[in-house]
Amino acid sequence: MTYQTAQNIINAEKFQNAEQLWFWFLYSKSVRGEFCRVTPANQSRRACELLDVETLITKLYLSGRLSTQQLAVMKQFGDRRRAPHQHIWTENKAAALWRDAMATLQTAAKERGWIE
Repeated sequence: MTYQTAQNIINAEKFQNAEQLWFWFLYSKSVRGEFCRVTPANQSRRACELLDVETLITKLYLSGRLSTQQLAVMKQFGDRRRAPHQHIWTENKAAALWRDAMATLQTAAKERGWIE
């Protein structure tokens, strides 16, 4: 197991927005147990670990800032690797839930210094 040193955290690459953070989290979780145990030397470090994001999402849910419906939409469209589109009739409600959830995640992640 590797631990981030203070130097790695300083040089860590921040996310551009909450969507990029969320998609990175889901993708990284999906490959975590498979073949990606060793990180290449040229791969950039992120400002947080998977457990940090998981803990943040849990705290946002338990505090009532994220709803069960929002989490379901985040998971559903996160697995599709795209956000719901507000102009697609069947995705209209999901797009509103997604927007609100991403705004909440954006605010919380910015407070932690994970987003530029």
